[in-house]
Amino acid sequence: QVQLVESGGGLVQAGGSLRLSCAASGRTFSRYVMGWFRQAPGKEREFVAGINRNGGTTYNPDSVKGRFTIFRDNAKSTVYLQMNSLKPEDTAVYYCAADDRWAVRTRPGEYDYWGQGTQVTVSS
Repeated sequence: QVQLVESGGGLVQAGGSLRLSCAASGRTFSRYVMGWFRQAPGKEREFVAGINRNGGTTYNPDSVKGRFTIFRDNAKSTVYLQMNSLKPEDTAVYYCAADDRWAVRTRPGEYDYWGQGTQVTVSS
């Protein structure tokens, strides 16, 4: 079992930046593939970015590539999502998730553990 707690969300103007954090506790953090997802009102949860055990990253190119960066600090059992050049369409609840397989997965159903989410609101 692993417990995940997100933080860092908030209200920001378009063009601004936020850094989300997801702190993990429980089993060894470094063994997990970590993912960030988001869900806007009335929409399905969508993959944003993922990072594997070795630091390899995968991004959703349709929405965030070049603006968001995922990285992890295994010593702190934390994964981060640095979000720059935010747009109103980035407004959503952002969730982190953990999966103990090797490769980054992009479908929500493939992750075993989830945090409670943190709200990101981007004003125009």
